[in-house]
Amino acid sequence: MNLGLGCVCRPDCWPFGSLLDSRHCVFALTLLTLLMQVVVEANSWWSLAMNPLLIPEAYIIGAQPLCSQLVGLSQGQKKLCQLYQDHMQYIGEGAKTGIRECQYQFRHRRWNCSTVDNSSVFGRVMQIGSRETAFTYAISAAGVVNAVSRACREGELSSCGCSRAARPKDLPRDWLWGGCGDNLNYGYRFSKEFVDAREREKSYPKGSYESARLMMNIHNNEAGRRTVSDLANVSCKCHGVSGSCSLKTCWLQLADFRKVGDALKEKYDSSTSMKLNSRGKLVQKHSNFNAPTSHDLVYTESSPDYCLKNQSTGSLGTVGRLCNKTSEGMDGCELMCCGRGYDQYKAQIVERCHCKFHWCCYVKCKRCTKIVDQFVCK
Repeated sequence: MNLGLGCVCRPDCWPFGSLLDSRHCVFALTLLTLLMQVVVEANSWWSLAMNPLLIPEAYIIGAQPLCSQLVGLSQGQKKLCQLYQDHMQYIGEGAKTGIRECQYQFRHRRWNCSTVDNSSVFGRVMQIGSRETAFTYAISAAGVVNAVSRACREGELSSCGCSRAARPKDLPRDWLWGGCGDNLNYGYRFSKEFVDAREREKSYPKGSYESARLMMNIHNNEAGRRTVSDLANVSCKCHGVSGSCSLKTCWLQLADFRKVGDALKEKYDSSTSMKLNSRGKLVQKHSNFNAPTSHDLVYTESSPDYCLKNQSTGSLGTVGRLCNKTSEGMDGCELMCCGRGYDQYKAQIVERCHCKFHWCCYVKCKRCTKIVDQFVCK
């Protein structure tokens, strides 16, 4: 992209001579730099979660131009898109699952995993190597494992099918190992190949800030995938006359994604601060704690102040956020509003009420309206 930066500060390019002094020159360069930075920020595969083209019919054989037009894919990811076009819908679903779970886990925090647009998705806040960034990378990588593994089981993908996981050694001998389980092995490998492609394509000087972020991102991607793998379990179904369960068939099944989110939120709370050593490797900043494993989250920078809106850090602030007047936790008005105080107002809400079970077999409810007090940060 040629933005003509070379001409901005040359007097012979100035249409009004000396009217464009050095101050105007600095302003022009600053503006152009910001515009270039916005282009860089928009480059994220997370945008597949927001892309309306993600329907199976859009990925017909021979539709390579579509892959090159998808916003946010690196060159390696575009090649994978061309080879596995039917996977792209599920990568988008995985990203969306990760974003929704992130928003659920942080719904009572000052940073609540808000999406800001359809391209960069989370905005500038992801440029900081914070604990929040670590969680976001991990939960989105986990989302892709989850979506692709289940798409294999459901026969939606041409290159994979039901799980071929080995029979667990502790499974009773008279129980059958079969059924059609989630293909965790394939989902794990494909997520690693696709999600990590962007980082693995890059090359930065050893010991640079960029190299630290690259290692941090890859580590947290892996932590997210391993969490899905760790929580997968054996599921069984009984067979027999009148439910006697004389025979059981068992298979591998992924845990509900809420459990993955809960586990990663715990890892977020205990995440490890890292730094670069003299050999350009990431090491923990405080050696008196246990070293992080490949299952743990790591970060390289302190979190920004999420209390007030700040365009340079990407913080949206907490002005206008709902808070809980009676809570002493992070959702309480004192902490959520950062000591600025809060406004109280009446709100009308509609909810289901007077529900009754009708034979057979449905529940019928009425809709009730009530007035409640709500509290909003100043």
